[in-house]
Amino acid sequence: MPKLNVEVVNAVVKAGLANHCQIAPFSRFARKNYFYPDLPKNYQISQYELPLAHEGYLMIPSNGEEKKIGITRIHMEEDAGKLIHGENLGDPDSSYVDFNRCGVPLMEIVSEPDLRNSQEAKEYLVKLRTVLRYIGVSDCNMEEGSLRCDANVSMRPVGQKEFGVRTEVKNMNSFKNVQRALDYEIKRQIGLLEEGETVHQETRLFDVAKGETQPMRSKEEAHDYRYFPDPDLMPLEVDQNWTARIGDSLPELPDPRRERFVSQYQIPEYDAGVLTAERSVADYYESCMELFPDAKSVSNWVMGDVLRTLKEKNIEITDCPVTPKMLVDMLKMVKDGAISGKLAKTVYEEMETSGKDPETIVQEKGLVQISDEGELQKIADEIIANNLDQVAQYQGGKTKLFGFFVGQVMKASGGKANPPLVNKILKEKLGGS
Repeated sequence: MPKLNVEVVNAVVKAGLANHCQIAPFSRFARKNYFYPDLPKNYQISQYELPLAHEGYLMIPSNGEEKKIGITRIHMEEDAGKLIHGENLGDPDSSYVDFNRCGVPLMEIVSEPDLRNSQEAKEYLVKLRTVLRYIGVSDCNMEEGSLRCDANVSMRPVGQKEFGVRTEVKNMNSFKNVQRALDYEIKRQIGLLEEGETVHQETRLFDVAKGETQPMRSKEEAHDYRYFPDPDLMPLEVDQNWTARIGDSLPELPDPRRERFVSQYQIPEYDAGVLTAERSVADYYESCMELFPDAKSVSNWVMGDVLRTLKEKNIEITDCPVTPKMLVDMLKMVKDGAISGKLAKTVYEEMETSGKDPETIVQEKGLVQISDEGELQKIADEIIANNLDQVAQYQGGKTKLFGFFVGQVMKASGGKANPPLVNKILKEKLGGS
């Protein structure tokens, strides 16, 4: 017999509050009746007229502005099985059903018809995924099936108030494929209407290989499901204290955190958006800032080398071999003149590979920056003596050659020369300003 899982209720309330929904003090489960091979009971436990959360919204970027996308409802239901069609297994005449996920609770989020193109649909999914990951209710990996998307698509002429006949598109397993599927379906429906043909209400599957949608089955209306209250599950009451406790447990959400990063750390809006897209990345950045409050320098390294590491190793930042302390210790060495910015790249790569702290790496590899002015004077004199033609050209007005001399000094020093000091010495010797 089915039994209500309280943690699922908590997760749905969390998602509802994080997406500005109203939480219903009284909700009820229903049986959704239909026959399909992946539904062994021939009905699905869901919520219908009294969902747990309703009337919410998300803000997404659209045409350089913020656009409000309404959320109709967030409700609980049980998962069905998974159909595996034989053509993917070399057996085109058969289909198989994996029942392992049957009965597993899931959360369905239904948006208002406010999305106008595939780019907005992608932005909506990205934003929704970010929020759900922030509050810890799902890892939202589309490729693994923990975030699934069905899209209803309809066309209407400009100026017409009523929506056109809609189709539902399934089997979109990545943000890229969501855009591909919607672009194809929009083009298909427009083509039909311009030819004077009819769009049929149906469910369609997206064929990733062909890049097109194909008919799956006719689409039912709500009354076709013959909803009625589930006799095995009692109605659910969530009082204000329960909702308030969950609300108090929510972390700082992506939008307010992004705004705080801009105001508190004085970093560009773009940087703040990248850093707060994942809660763990934002936490990493703030851990660095507690130790080394150079906001832009830390931002550049986290957005550049640290995120590159995560992508190349396909890991979360919590598993990154370069901890916030290690990154900060390296940045302090750059600031103190112990190593140059160029050498810092070498140090970072070694930290990433070996897990050793930057001080150890600098000592073991002899990467200490040369800041002895006398030693750099000798190197500069030798470079100038060996490149008299370039000296004459530089002093004759070809000032771009200054970079050539800097590069030669850095090369002769094995990249260890202190760059500001090299610039100072060369300007004095070459007569630059």
